[in-house]
This record gives sequence, C-alpha cells and structure tokens, in this order.
Amino acid sequence: MIYVAYIFMIIGCFFAFAGTVGVLRMPDAYCRMQSSTNIATLGTLGALLGGFIFSLTLKNTSMALKILFIAIFIIITNPVAGHAICKAAYKSGVKAEKLTCDDYGRDFPNE
Repeated sequence: MIYVAYIFMIIGCFFAFAGTVGVLRMPDAYCRMQSSTNIATLGTLGALLGGFIFSLTLKNTSMALKILFIAIFIIITNPVAGHAICKAAYKSGVKAEKLTCDDYGRDFPNE
C-alpha cells in the first residue's frame, strides 16, 4: 500500500512540474493562470492523496483526517480563487493575445 502512496506523490510532482513548464511557456496571463491553478490543485492533491494513503498505512487516523480536510479545502478554494484572479486581471485591463470569445465583456458593458 505504501507504493500506491508513492505513486500518487509522484503523480502530484509530475503535475507540479508540468504546470511550472506551462507557466513559463504560455503566451499570456490567462493561460499562465490556468497552468498555475493546475499546479495548486492537481499537484497538491496528488501529494495529499499520497500522504493520506501513507498515513492510513501507518494507522494514523488523526493525520489522515487533517490531510482529508486540507484536500477538501483546496478542492473548494483553488478554482474559485483562480477565477477571481482572472476576472480581476480582465477588469484591470490585461488583454489576452488570441481571444476568440469574450464572455467577461458582457459582465462589464460600460467598458
């Protein structure tokens, strides 16, 4: 069971690395924001899931519950925070390079 925990930790590290490469290679702020939320969500959740399985293997239920609550908090807050930051960037005038659909524009009709 401990090897399954290691596999999930490696998966989390892979998503963190892939997201970091995405942040460095993406053309504009919105694409970079998408990559950074992947780091914060998928990378962290992989590591937390590995830690959760690892703590259950050690029969440490208090640590497993703490990790579970942290994972739930991350699942709820990271997408909302990423959306709020992107909306604030749009409102402050940060333009995308290749914008094909402007759904935020209807939220700010006076601009």
